[in-house]
Amino acid sequence: MKAWQLDDYPAGNDFAAAIHLVDAPTPSAAEGEVVIANELLSLDAGTRMWMTPRTDSYQPPIPLGSVVPGLVLGRVLESRAEGFAAGDLVRAFGQWAEISVVRPELSGLVVLDDGVADPRQHLGVLGMNGWTALVGIAEVGRTRPGETVLVSAAAGATGILAAQIARILGARVIGIAGGPRKCAFLTDELGLDAAVDHRGADVEGAIAAAAPNGVDVYFDNVGGPLLDAVLPNMAHYGRIALCGLVAGYAEAQPGPRRFDQILARRLQITGFFSPDFMDRGPELTDRLRGWLDDGRLTMPFDETAGLANVLGAYAKLFTGGNVGKVIVRL
Repeated sequence: MKAWQLDDYPAGNDFAAAIHLVDAPTPSAAEGEVVIANELLSLDAGTRMWMTPRTDSYQPPIPLGSVVPGLVLGRVLESRAEGFAAGDLVRAFGQWAEISVVRPELSGLVVLDDGVADPRQHLGVLGMNGWTALVGIAEVGRTRPGETVLVSAAAGATGILAAQIARILGARVIGIAGGPRKCAFLTDELGLDAAVDHRGADVEGAIAAAAPNGVDVYFDNVGGPLLDAVLPNMAHYGRIALCGLVAGYAEAQPGPRRFDQILARRLQITGFFSPDFMDRGPELTDRLRGWLDDGRLTMPFDETAGLANVLGAYAKLFTGGNVGKVIVRL
């Protein structure tokens, strides 16, 4: 079978020099394992941190010479684990390959509802991006009706859902994205109250103009200099739900430079990750499914065909080339 192997830790976004498509043995299931024929690969920016030698993250570095791990959706080919049968539609942390081999207790393997009209939503609204957006907005950010919510990377897979959920909960919502096309998408198609272009000359001033009474909840996927532009614009007693640091995945960044504003404005900053609430998946999915079925949540997909094209699709996450969820169909 074909698989993407990590042979070196990438420098910046030069993934082709470090990750190579190789021929690997076709696996079979050992006791307690499940073999999945991958149909869709979910490409997520957080995996970039795993492709460094850093040992201070929430996930150990990927060992060099191993197949790159990632979230997959597919059909069970072979099962030697209780509760999973050939033909089941499943989602798990598998491998960037034609076939994944997983242990249910380590991979979050779950049998999915075959009745969802667009199965891709199991990697979108009904998956970990949806769970993260819901928990971050409703629980970590404690968003209340009438408050102002600011979302960074608001045209990305998690941000796009966080912004919509904040609207559902009655907030005034501002999205941050890169470029006029994405900003227009946020206001014209998602119906956000305002959008800020992070490529603009005065991002701090643009946020101030969009949120004259301050930001009550900031859902942050980015960190870095953007966080410094937000901190002086936070309302007193504001909450920051920090779920991503795309500005610092390849290399840790100093800061925030405006750390003083955390004290001056009595802010709360809470970091959180989807592994924290994977056990709540069914509960979170049920709530999100209701909004999806009602047409209140949408997720556009940036879909690429072919395992051979994974690296090009993956690079979009770091160059701003995508709107919505980046996936690869095998």
